[in-house]
Amino acid sequence: QGQLVESGGGLVQAGGSLRLSCAAAKHTFGNYGMGWFRQAPGKEREFVATTSWSGDITYYAESVKVRFTISRDKAKNTVYLQMNSLKPEDTGVYYCAARISSRGSASEDEYDYWGQGTQVTVSS
Repeated sequence: QGQLVESGGGLVQAGGSLRLSCAAAKHTFGNYGMGWFRQAPGKEREFVATTSWSGDITYYAESVKVRFTISRDKAKNTVYLQMNSLKPEDTGVYYCAARISSRGSASEDEYDYWGQGTQVTVSS
């Protein structure tokens, strides 16, 4: 905790877009797999998207495929989640995570570092 800092959340109308950022505060995560997860009110945290250390391999939850894009800028030590065509069911706290591996993962148990989360609210 405390080594990843998310930003970019907010309130948006359905159909709108947001771009979340995840910056490393104290550590270089350039060689780590990175992921985004989210937690809706009253629900368990769920996988959203993941990328390999190179950024060449990405994987998405079915519910966000095509609408969301994960990317990384190694020079800035930052990972992004571009979210388009947002729906009310996308509402939740979005978390960035890093794992000590070159590969990404859809399993939150395989991540070693987590951010504090950023709130995304999509109104209908």
